[in-house]
Amino acid sequence: MSAVVFAGPTIGAKDVQSVLEATVLPPAGQGDIFRAARQGATAIGLIDGYFQGVPSVWHKEILWALEHGIAVFGSASMGALRAAELSAFGMIGVGRIYEAYAAGAISDDDEVAVLHSPAELGFAPLSEPMVSIRATVESAVSSAVLDADQAAAVLKAAKARFYQQRTWRNILADIPAAPWLDRFSAWVKTGRVDTKREDAQEMLARMAAFLNGEDRVPGTAAEPMEHTLAWKGLVRRVEAQERGLQGADRRVLDELRLEPERFGLFRTRAALRLLALKEARREGAQAERQEILTQLNSHRQAQKLFRSKDLQNWLQENGLTAAEYEDQLEETVLAGAAVDARQQDLEPHLLAELRQAGAFAGLKARAADKELQIAAISEPGKPETDAGRLQLAVWYFETRLHRDVPEDFGAYAESIGLNGAEEFFELIRREFMYHQGCKTQSARKSRG
Repeated sequence: MSAVVFAGPTIGAKDVQSVLEATVLPPAGQGDIFRAARQGATAIGLIDGYFQGVPSVWHKEILWALEHGIAVFGSASMGALRAAELSAFGMIGVGRIYEAYAAGAISDDDEVAVLHSPAELGFAPLSEPMVSIRATVESAVSSAVLDADQAAAVLKAAKARFYQQRTWRNILADIPAAPWLDRFSAWVKTGRVDTKREDAQEMLARMAAFLNGEDRVPGTAAEPMEHTLAWKGLVRRVEAQERGLQGADRRVLDELRLEPERFGLFRTRAALRLLALKEARREGAQAERQEILTQLNSHRQAQKLFRSKDLQNWLQENGLTAAEYEDQLEETVLAGAAVDARQQDLEPHLLAELRQAGAFAGLKARAADKELQIAAISEPGKPETDAGRLQLAVWYFETRLHRDVPEDFGAYAESIGLNGAEEFFELIRREFMYHQGCKTQSARKSRG
């Protein structure tokens, strides 16, 4: 049997391997347990996992491992959380923290979250987990270092702190000065309890007993897992990562690198897509089927893939299967939604990019000229009827942009940072008036 353990700030690799012969991997993120299961692990121990910045471990990947007969243990941190949620389906929870979550005594994620150093520095913990603070205070009460009121004051101060700022120094500084503080501060230097580490060690011992045939784990009670669109997308992403870039893809990128300006443009677009997708997945966003179909239609129109045969040829030329193409469409929907949700935050950065590229002054001059032109018109434009709006849209999209008129003006407006169709039609109405004014001026000059 082969064991895999995900650990980081709670317990180091050497300490894991002193108890259990296992492959020790960094804290788990989304897809990591599924990947370990695919690669042949027969027992998986989840101790540490990412809470912020990296998408967290999915419940479904644990269920997939259980469904395939792999024993999955959880303890101490992310492992305790997931075990409390999935113990009914066969995941084995171990330790006081797991029991507290399972019983409902604690429920917040921040009870086990800590700030830690990067991998290069060994994921060293830089803050104190709330569960260990609770255990330390409990020990202080039983040792007569704190009474009940003093213990409550310490716990209140600790819980009020953001998890990344929970250090004993900060916690004690938040409590009003009192004679007992110095005594407790001195005691905690040697009396602090590391509950997460204790639970992790207990789980590793349980895993070792299981792998040695000395302990049996309960069988899974889970029914076969539903393979949703989101799950299929995760599977394909993991498979693609395992394959790595194929030779043909590498050669395509090498050709792009020979055109530095074009490479820079596509790299920026790729970075935006990557960051937007990370944010969308961190928030657990999922694309609706209709949104994917809308994106499919939009892409086919843009690429003039009107016939099914055209699309099949395009897929072949681009080295994509139909499933991979659908994944890319879903990612485009998710990335677009993440960007749209932050339009207002992006506007100052759009202006910064315009200034950096030398495009700001030209657009500013055009906007000022437009104001003068429109102000000179004696009769302001009347409110558009539906027919008038359609004429405006046809003029703008087909004459100005040389593209098809979109079906949903509200969605298009949001995609360019406007608050709906009303703002969009006001924008293009002013543009139409400006063009008409410019044409009138040109006619006058030609007659003069």
